[in-house]
Amino acid sequence: MSSRRVVVTGIGMVTAVGLDRDSTWQSLIAGRGGIATLDGFPLDELKTTFGAQIKDFDPSVCMDPKEARKADRFVQLAMAAADQAMVQSGLGEPEDSFRAGVIIGSGIGGMLTFEEQHTKLMERGHRGVSPLFIPMMIGDMASGLVSIRYGFRGANYCTVSACASGGHAIGAAFDQIMLGHADVMITGGSEAAVCDMALAGFANMKALSSRNDAPEKASRPFDKERDGFVLGEGAGILILESEEHALARGATILGEVCGYGMTGDAYHMTQPDQEGTGAIGSMRQAVRTSGIRPEEVGYINAHGTSTYFNDRGETLAIKAVFGDHAHALRVSSTKSMIGHLLGAAGGVEAAITVLALNTGILPPTINLDNPDPECDLDYIPHEAVKQDVEYALSNSFGFGGHNVTLCFRARR
Repeated sequence: MSSRRVVVTGIGMVTAVGLDRDSTWQSLIAGRGGIATLDGFPLDELKTTFGAQIKDFDPSVCMDPKEARKADRFVQLAMAAADQAMVQSGLGEPEDSFRAGVIIGSGIGGMLTFEEQHTKLMERGHRGVSPLFIPMMIGDMASGLVSIRYGFRGANYCTVSACASGGHAIGAAFDQIMLGHADVMITGGSEAAVCDMALAGFANMKALSSRNDAPEKASRPFDKERDGFVLGEGAGILILESEEHALARGATILGEVCGYGMTGDAYHMTQPDQEGTGAIGSMRQAVRTSGIRPEEVGYINAHGTSTYFNDRGETLAIKAVFGDHAHALRVSSTKSMIGHLLGAAGGVEAAITVLALNTGILPPTINLDNPDPECDLDYIPHEAVKQDVEYALSNSFGFGGHNVTLCFRARR
């Protein structure tokens, strides 16, 4: 068994505020949100009529039309983000394809395909269901098709842990390299579940904001006027390499993955532990496995969903882990601009965290107009701040009590 340093050499993102990495990042640091009234839906019966929907995405940027028709939207988004990340990394065909792998998380997988094919089943019977229904729907297909694109034959699977899926994928990919099983990994998360079924399910459990008259103000993490999260879609992909592999080929290193923590709440199906016990354990593990002191962490990209139980529990957890230093930390929730991307959240927010370290710009939490007295940390309200930070955490928590914290280090 070996233990090697793991670095980031490529980043790709597709979100409601940008169809690529650079446009997404520029929108985020400018505080521009992408939450708006939904297109392509009959809105009459929906309790929530808005979301962080990606507009004008053309899958032909990454797939030929015939190939794209055989892929669910979550796969198309993953492919577009992976292409961006691979181009930035400068990687070509791997010398040893078995030492290059792909792990991409998705909380739900092909929900759009499932919904569409179920409608055909009801209208036309069994013969109406596409023979591609299963391979288009299953959650591992983003990882599978990305590996086919690049000829990566190493570890290949999908992590499924609700809204922690992307974070778990990156932690698993880190292990592959750190333990010496691989030199290169494509990893992150992808989700495309903005559809009738998901909107109805989340709305009926009262998880979604219903601020239909002002959707741009609806995602407001840590604000006492919040009323639920905003459903979004997107993909965030990182290229991870061993440091020696990246240096040997002269790659530009964007950041370093130092460690991670993974825990379970063992508490409730949907509510996070109200004392933040699982989140405390996750962050402490991330700091410990990174070999740093809590005081060295300067920024946290919070899970920050804009729900009471998450925002309060995450705040309590940060205070428990960091003590007096909690109030010196900068914290922000970029879900205020891109919504909650479910299984993709961990991938996109890890990408944002690396860019924050790399550029020395910490993105804001918009819509934080009336801070909740129970949430009293420095959440970077309204505007980005310039600040060089050496270490940062990215938190992801999911239904079922799944918690992941990734720790990154600046490499400028």
